[in-house]
Amino acid sequence: MTGRGESAVVLLSGGMDSLVTTAWAARNHDLALLHVSYGQRTADREKQAFLDIAAHYGVEQTLVLSIDHLRVIGGTSLIDRSIPLRTEGVQKDVIPTSYVPFRNAHLLSMAVSWAEVLGAGSVWIGAVEEDSSGYPDCSEAFFNAFGRAVGHGTAAGNIEIRIPLIHMSKSSIVTRGIELDAPFDLSWSCYQATESACGVCDSCRLRLNAFKDNNLDDPISYAINRI
Repeated sequence: MTGRGESAVVLLSGGMDSLVTTAWAARNHDLALLHVSYGQRTADREKQAFLDIAAHYGVEQTLVLSIDHLRVIGGTSLIDRSIPLRTEGVQKDVIPTSYVPFRNAHLLSMAVSWAEVLGAGSVWIGAVEEDSSGYPDCSEAFFNAFGRAVGHGTAAGNIEIRIPLIHMSKSSIVTRGIELDAPFDLSWSCYQATESACGVCDSCRLRLNAFKDNNLDDPISYAINRI
């Protein structure tokens, strides 16, 4: 990849939000893409999406990590198949079973460590507060607090936590992704399926509705599409 400016570490799960965040950061930064597996149901499919997106943007500086301790800790339907995934849609003020306890703190810690080694000036994460599933570690207050900790706990003290999607709706994220020519066909958002997306989990519902609001068809395949 040719140089565009200061480097940035982007947390890329392979989902729609992290894809648009990657496309956004790619406008003005040299990218270093970080993917983390933690025993989630669709880990292999998400990793493939990560690799496909990294190849699309020609990013050579990539890092794939596995944090098995989150699998051991459990407490989430994304890991523990005995806990049912919510399929009735997002409910306001109800934290869903897919919440991975304090996951973003783990992910950001690894990203900041790598940013220090690379000399990157920022860490980007595609967190959404306004139209998300209600995860407490997706709030702007959480990221502001984490940014202050980074300022106190790193050698340079100036690594910025970037959350460009934090106050965007899912439909506006799709709109922004189209503007940035993001390859949505390479991304994967489903919580439980790896061939065709299930179409019924919270993540699928949010994604399908976002494309519908933009009068667009989602380019990935679904086993069920009732939106």
